[in-house]
Amino acid sequence: MPDQQLSPDWPESVHPPGSDSFEQTATVWLFDHVPADYRLHGVLRRHPVALSRLARQHVAFSLEGARQGYRTARVELRDHLPQHAVDQVMHAYQAEGKRMAALLRSIEAVDEALRAAAGGPE
Repeated sequence: MPDQQLSPDWPESVHPPGSDSFEQTATVWLFDHVPADYRLHGVLRRHPVALSRLARQHVAFSLEGARQGYRTARVELRDHLPQHAVDQVMHAYQAEGKRMAALLRSIEAVDEALRAAAGGPE
């Protein structure tokens, strides 16, 4: 296998595309970033591209939810929490937003590699 330049967003625990364990490590990593019940669906284990699509959507919508929460939290919570607690909630939204945005970039990198490896339907 030739040396590959992986994206800086490439997850550390996922082996590079083209390696014998790429799909297996990608699947394990993707399952770690979706709801646990996704593991109940054999199709997602058998077809990692399907899993990466669901993971991509799940994290993208979670990120959008965090952004919406950030936009509305201060107004919705100001009458129910002390100001310092509202500020802490806002910091939590910022931290989680950054984490989810980075995770989404990593999932997108894995998704693109899985799609390239899968080719067309058989």
